Amino acid sequence: MAASDIYDIDCLVIGAGAVGLACAAELARRGREVLVVEATEGIGSGISSRNSEVIHAGIYYPTGSLRHRLCIAGRRKLYAYLAERGVAHRKCGKLIVATSAEEEAQIAALHERALQNGVEDMALLTAAEALALEPNLQCVSALLSAETGILDSHGYMLALRGDLEANGGMVALNAPVLGGRLVSGGGFEIRIGGEAPALTRCSVVINAAGLHAQAVARSIEGLPAEHIPPLVLAKGSYFGCAGRAAFGRLIYPAPVEGGLGVHLTLDLAGRMRFGPDVEWLASSDPAHVDYQVNIARAQSFSAAIRRYWPALPDDALTPDYSGCRPKLSGPGQAAADFRIDGPDLHGVAGLVNLFGIESPGLTASLAIGEYAAGLIDAG
Repeated sequence: MAASDIYDIDCLVIGAGAVGLACAAELARRGREVLVVEATEGIGSGISSRNSEVIHAGIYYPTGSLRHRLCIAGRRKLYAYLAERGVAHRKCGKLIVATSAEEEAQIAALHERALQNGVEDMALLTAAEALALEPNLQCVSALLSAETGILDSHGYMLALRGDLEANGGMVALNAPVLGGRLVSGGGFEIRIGGEAPALTRCSVVINAAGLHAQAVARSIEGLPAEHIPPLVLAKGSYFGCAGRAAFGRLIYPAPVEGGLGVHLTLDLAGRMRFGPDVEWLASSDPAHVDYQVNIARAQSFSAAIRRYWPALPDDALTPDYSGCRPKLSGPGQAAADFRIDGPDLHGVAGLVNLFGIESPGLTASLAIGEYAAGLIDAG
């Protein structure tokens, strides 16, 4: 490798999704020299482009967990950031609905957790109160979250990239990480592939590679293997729905194992879509994920939707898109928390690994960026 292919940079962020860009923008705001490398040809082309674009309130997560704390802090920061940067968003609110006595107990428990988590503007509603807000709904009770919203996730990521670049940072696309090593005396050497291969020497690495975070961590020689958790993949499919929107708010059922149930979300144009469901994958290799939506799943979607919207027209659902979650727990296991592993955990100065950053990662991204940068500053 020629000398011209060796670059020195202060901070290297791996992955240009919402979380990677938020980490990079935060480091750049703190005066660090930052380069983001992204394996694909565009920002936000992985997990960040395959989600519900929902701004979560912070209701579901165990009190005190990273998911709880970073969701609430991130949501508050995110609304302010979107407004300041002129990124399209809407605080539309959502109803979590119970369609049976058993689900009613779940909804009541969610309300208690939301209160413990410090979520603002929550209210338990009777069926009559819920139907007054959403006449097409069927339920026995509901939990109203006024703080839930939707956003243009790509517009948000463009704003983050703009902030990064305004503070001297850069994004390199088509630049996959091939591997690296810890350097004796401190720092890293990271090999970058693509059309312009390079060796990057840096003092800080933030691994925000999403589905590929474990593979990236394993490729860095010197990082103890016991600090790399197993990856479990769960695919989630979405279906679109033709016709005028029947609801003005997001509608969520009681949560299910591995996810929040087949819920109704709206995009900023008012179009209804449903999902995601949870399909546990046998392979833990992201390269083997088939993102096609199986039309046969429409039957189970329709049954789930008709529990809270009986008037769903026959044959109204059309396959839309799918995503994949980088989970750290599998079927039958309690949902794992985010892993944001800094030097205090693995003992490698300057390295932060982000594992299992699924929902509510988009909502929490600004707070995750501050948290990761704080781990770097703390040494």
